[in-house]
Amino acid sequence: MRGLIVGRFQPLHLGHVAVIREVLAKCDDLVIVIGSAEESHTEKNPFTAGERYQMIISSLTPEQRARVHIIPLRDVNRYSIWVNHVESYVPPFDIVFSNSGLTRSLFRHAGYEVSRTKAYNPKVYSATNIRKRIISGQKWRHLVPKEVASMLEGLDARSRLLDSGMGTEGKRRGCRAR
Repeated sequence: MRGLIVGRFQPLHLGHVAVIREVLAKCDDLVIVIGSAEESHTEKNPFTAGERYQMIISSLTPEQRARVHIIPLRDVNRYSIWVNHVESYVPPFDIVFSNSGLTRSLFRHAGYEVSRTKAYNPKVYSATNIRKRIISGQKWRHLVPKEVASMLEGLDARSRLLDSGMGTEGKRRGCRAR
């Protein structure tokens, strides 16, 4: 059985890693869709699809890598065709794992089996929380895999987030180019 999960992974954190492990324990293999792949250097999506791909792949064991397909996918911004869009870009899958009400509804309506995953302390293991911590200088490295922490430091994530318009409260500052 092949599972599917969709996320933006901005950045990948230990909650994501726990979900990946949970799904791999239930499925033979897994398709991980990197959503909003066309977005980068924005407040909500500061990292590129390639950077997010690297965050995921570097956090997997060799055994997990052999069972995972990672597919960056652009948004279509139309819910009525979104599932078809996903289907046209990824290998066939049998079950969707998501805690997003919208994602669950759209895939269920398209005839897929949909299952929730455990919630791994979502107030702490939240990409938004981690981005805010990076900006404000709070501790954040313990919330992401060590490979991701090293990568974010190498990317100078704090500068990237500030340049994207994210301030200490996570609010936009001034104008930004699109």
